[in-house]
Parts: sequence; C-alpha cells; structure tokens
Amino acid sequence: MLRYIIRRVLGVPFLLLGVASVAFILSQSTKGDPLSALVPERMMNNPEIVQAVEAQWGLDKPLPVRYVVYMKNLVQGDMGTSFNTRRPVARDIAERLPATLELVVAAMIVGTTLGMAIGLLSARFRHSIFDNAARGFALLGSSLPIFWSGLIMLYIFSVQLKWTPGTGRLDARTQAPEGVTGFYTVDALLAGNGGLFIETLSHLALPALVLGWSVIGIVARLVRSSLLDALGQDYVRTARAKGASERVVLINHALRNALIPVLTVLGFTFAYLITGAVLTEAIFSWPGIGSYAVSAARSLDYPAIGGVTIVGATAFLLANLVTDIAYAWANPRIKVSG
Repeated sequence: MLRYIIRRVLGVPFLLLGVASVAFILSQSTKGDPLSALVPERMMNNPEIVQAVEAQWGLDKPLPVRYVVYMKNLVQGDMGTSFNTRRPVARDIAERLPATLELVVAAMIVGTTLGMAIGLLSARFRHSIFDNAARGFALLGSSLPIFWSGLIMLYIFSVQLKWTPGTGRLDARTQAPEGVTGFYTVDALLAGNGGLFIETLSHLALPALVLGWSVIGIVARLVRSSLLDALGQDYVRTARAKGASERVVLINHALRNALIPVLTVLGFTFAYLITGAVLTEAIFSWPGIGSYAVSAARSLDYPAIGGVTIVGATAFLLANLVTDIAYAWANPRIKVSG
C-alpha cells in the first residue's frame, strides 16, 4: 500500500505539467485578443502603446517561446501575473480558494449526511411512501440545474420568508474574522466570536444546500441500490440466522460494503464541486475561484486560466488518490498492487 501511494504521489507533478501544457495551448489558440484586458479601448489604435504592452507581457514572442517561459516559471512555482488584477495568480487563487473550499466542504457535509440517511431509510422501508418520496426528492436534486434551483431558493428563503440572509459571505457592515484558515466559520470559532460564527453559518447554509442538493440525490440513490444489493448477500442472511437485529444487520454488515461505490463517487464529486461551483458562486456573490475563473475566461486572462486549471486538476488527482486509498480501507479484499 505504501509503495502504491508513493508511486501515485510522485506521478502527480508530471500529470499536472501535462494538464498545464494542454490548458496553455488551448487558451493561446482562441481567436480572442487578450490585449483588450491590458490596453484601454481608446489606445488600441496607437501602435506604439500596443507594441509596448505586448513586449511587457511577452505577447510579441512566438508561441513555443511563450510556452517554454511559462513552463519554466510554473516549475518554479510562478503561475504568472493576472492580466486583470495585475497581481500574481498564485496570490489571487490563495485568497479565493478558502471561500470555495468552505462552500464545497459544507455542501459535501450536507449532501453526504442527508443522502446517506435518505438512502439508508429508503432501503430499510423500500417500496413505502417514504421510499417513493425520497427517490423523487433525490431525482429532483439531480435533475434541476443549479442556476434555477439557486435563484428559486434564494427568492423563497431570503426574499419572501427571510429565513436566511442575502448574498455574500457576511453582511455588508460586518468585518471578516482574522484570517487563520480562510474559513470564516472556523476563524470565527477560533476568535471566540459566537455571534460572528452564527452569521457566517447563516450565509453559508443556503448556498451549501443548493450546491449539495445534487450530492444528496447521487448519494441517496447509490446508497439505496447498494444496500438493497448487499441485503441479499449470503453474509447478511447468515447474520440474520444468528439472531442479529435488523439495525445491526443494516449498519454493521450491509452498510460497510455498500459504501464502497459511494466512496468512489464522493471522491470525484468533491473535486467536481470545487471547479463546478461557478454558478452557485455567481448567484450568491460568493468570492471564490469560480467567479475568478469566469472573469479570467471573459477577458482571456491566460495566466489566471492556467492557474485555475491547475487547481482543478490537482483536486481531481488528489481525489482519485484518496478515493483509491479509502476503497482499499473499506474492503480489505481489494488488493492494491505495488
């Protein structure tokens, strides 16, 4: 197992370089002009200014030369400077990534907890009214587009019922907690400010539910089907024959084996949510890397696009590695070749 993990970890940098190369080539191959983000429109007709800007940002060099310079800087940890913010891309991402991670972690907690509970109860009371209603709820969450469900839930719970605050991570007049982890909820607790923690949690609840609803649907349906399959196995019948209660059979015997496919899905779902939270962040004005990626794509901010791509690729690679390890832990019969 240890040799397998070491080998996979050592392969991650090479895979990231490959992803960065593809992202660089694709972004440079577009027909748009990044000068529109660097030069004011009234100065675009001035060839001297245009040439100076192209020389400053290296846009006057051939594509192979720019690629070599970009990869050389990337190996040294330099993702370049954003055309929009005029700051290092790594710094921009480092400031925005905690907001996205906090949202994604909260969405995963909501989606996994509710999804497993619904799936378990649906399998326990299969073909009942609860089972039919739960499957309908899960199907609805997996089918509704986030931009629609997000707007509807924001209108209902924030505008009409006023149960949740509006957009953003905090109220407009509230000062952010001192940045220790970048997670406002955690930083508020570390500062011992209970009121601020409640406020940050109230702002987080609705976008986490919107983003996690699709996870609820996926997990609930997968847990239900896996549990129903596990409950028909010989070891479950043996446990029942020995006098084990239905709760013990369901939790101790069937659920662990039923979690194996769930672990696989959760690993990739977490990585997908990091890069796929764009719509949720846009609806709730959440200042994460999703909104940063949209801004970069609109203005052909090549360094920022590459930086976001690398973050997304890293998330998928790490999720794949963690999923494989969890897979082997959940089922000792699965052998990992070293």
